[in-house]
Amino acid sequence: METMMMQKKLIWTLLALLCAGMLVSAASAAPTTELHVAKIASDGVTVINETTVDYRWMEKNLPVLGDGVTHYYHQGPVFEGDKWDPLETTNFKGRGAVKGTNIRDLAELVGGAAPGDEIMVRAADGYHVEFAYENVYNPDPRQGPIGICWYNGAEAGAGERQGCGYVPDYYTGMRLVFFADNSTNSEGLNVYGNQDMYDTLPESAQHFYDLYPSTGGLTVKWVDEVRVYAGGFSGERGALAGSLTTPVAKATTEAAKAPLSLMVTLAAALGAVALHARREA
Repeated sequence: METMMMQKKLIWTLLALLCAGMLVSAASAAPTTELHVAKIASDGVTVINETTVDYRWMEKNLPVLGDGVTHYYHQGPVFEGDKWDPLETTNFKGRGAVKGTNIRDLAELVGGAAPGDEIMVRAADGYHVEFAYENVYNPDPRQGPIGICWYNGAEAGAGERQGCGYVPDYYTGMRLVFFADNSTNSEGLNVYGNQDMYDTLPESAQHFYDLYPSTGGLTVKWVDEVRVYAGGFSGERGALAGSLTTPVAKATTEAAKAPLSLMVTLAAALGAVALHARREA
């Protein structure tokens, strides 16, 4: 009898932990609708200035990148031939017909940046990328402005589904996208290609999939913070960055939608709990 009770308690504990873990995962892998913007002193810790804005405020009060019609692309790794693919021939990653806000304009909300500073773009799960002042304030047209996108007017023709409309219906948003021109693409597409990255970004900011360059890895999903680091970011670039806000910080303007697969799995787990309880009754 005692062994049966212990087994029952263990099963309930494991199921509870499973459900809690799935809920945490769903919360971190969900659309974001607002940004925390901060300027950090040269000590890497002290917050000089900060503010929080949502996508509605950004669209109304700051210049808008994109028109909701023009499609923008990044490029994945090229495994055959020249890995930099200067002619932009393959493995385009469609990011949709997006609209968004320039991270330069967001930085200006907290005092702006200066030469030698770096601007971090951070996702809700802690993944982050950093860009030099020059790439944010004076981008080469081949790179284009770096935007945080909150609207997608049309799905890409193939590849990752992103959702259409404003976040959270645009469910990979808010997302970092390079608004590159079409000067290096023979088809007239707005592609930020691997050769473009080589020519416009410092090596420290370039992204690689194993040994293969890929600008697709720069398009961070579910962005929730933009930080200006005076004198540059001195933290560990490969490590996840914690949020500057607390878990009970101001909520997003709209409820996020959990991915369907997580909801199905959660329902199955809860069903298993109920079935076990009926069998034990």
